[in-house]
Amino acid sequence: MDSLPSDSDSFDDGRRDAAWAAVVSLALGVFGLVTAEFLPVSLLTPMSQDLGVSVGAAGQSVTMTAVVGAIAGPGVVIGMRNINRRWTLLGLTSLLIISSLLAAFANGLPMLLLSRVLLGIGLGGFWAMSAALAMRLVPGRLMPRAMAVILTGVSVATVTAAPVGAWIGATLGWRAAFLIAAGVGAFTLVVQALTIPSLPPAGAPSINTLFALLRRPRVRLGLATTLLVVAGHFAGFTYVRPFLEQIPRFGVEAISLTLLAYGIGGFFGNLFGGFLAERNTGLAVSIAAAGIAITAFILVAVGISPIATVLAVTAWGFAFGALPVSVQSFTTRAASDEAESAGALLLTTFQIAISSGAIFGGLLVESQGPLGVFAFAGIASLLGASLMTFSGRARLQQA
Repeated sequence: MDSLPSDSDSFDDGRRDAAWAAVVSLALGVFGLVTAEFLPVSLLTPMSQDLGVSVGAAGQSVTMTAVVGAIAGPGVVIGMRNINRRWTLLGLTSLLIISSLLAAFANGLPMLLLSRVLLGIGLGGFWAMSAALAMRLVPGRLMPRAMAVILTGVSVATVTAAPVGAWIGATLGWRAAFLIAAGVGAFTLVVQALTIPSLPPAGAPSINTLFALLRRPRVRLGLATTLLVVAGHFAGFTYVRPFLEQIPRFGVEAISLTLLAYGIGGFFGNLFGGFLAERNTGLAVSIAAAGIAITAFILVAVGISPIATVLAVTAWGFAFGALPVSVQSFTTRAASDEAESAGALLLTTFQIAISSGAIFGGLLVESQGPLGVFAFAGIASLLGASLMTFSGRARLQQA
């Protein structure tokens, strides 16, 4: 457990006070952005009927946000490099409001997709800068804790967006769901305007900076680990419903409850990841990755048991919940002088891993079935955990 060198004091920008109110406002922001991102998942049928398009076409509103977000992360960091980060953040939150209003009043697919492009810019820009913002709002040793608070917004949004969106859509109509998302954005904008201090630009983000960061061994280690583990995770998560239907043979209600348990596990895993990353970011990444691998192998071995499946999926949510805060803390500390650029690289790596994991999982589920997908998830995550652990040992021996 002590094979990875401790880095709890490896970064500190000299800030003595913690602006926790500002950190909470960032959590509100990410809650609003992620909620808006996933709202269409539970509203596709009424949206497609109202707009006169197919469900598949309406579903591209989700794809559009993800694709734009991957590009917008580095784009916002570089394009807004001379702008005070307070104003940049308020601008990104404003895009949440505008995009939600456009979606609520969309009269066709083009207007809906435009709204999702704007949301993708807001989402990608926020994710790319989130760790750097947290780093500047609290003392360096508390940065993982601040990221855990921010990512709590993701956990809550992941658990509530689909069911609450479906309920609002059924009772008030799908457009009302986006109007409420705009209201959440407006409330967040006010809170951020009151709590976010002036944050002058730091570092010199550019294309050359991104390539320079890729030459740093610790940055490459964090990105390579992320690529392996996240690809494995999303290969399994994308096809978790077929697994639950075919292996333990769950019905719709049992699947819903199992995924709720996954979300609750993710909420507590996020808090645990922040706690552990305060002490050792490399160890936190290794434990999270190993947890995903172990739970995937358990599902392959004894997934036929309903009780074992529910417990393993809950533990899986806990392990993955700990991963984002851990890898963000690790990567940011590996490039504390160019934290925004490092965040942009991590965001792009995440999106590549999500896409490749889903694609490879689709190929596997067709040829090997759900068990093959989860075997791949376990192997990829184990490779990521091993890479981080043994690279940590090598650094310790060289020290």
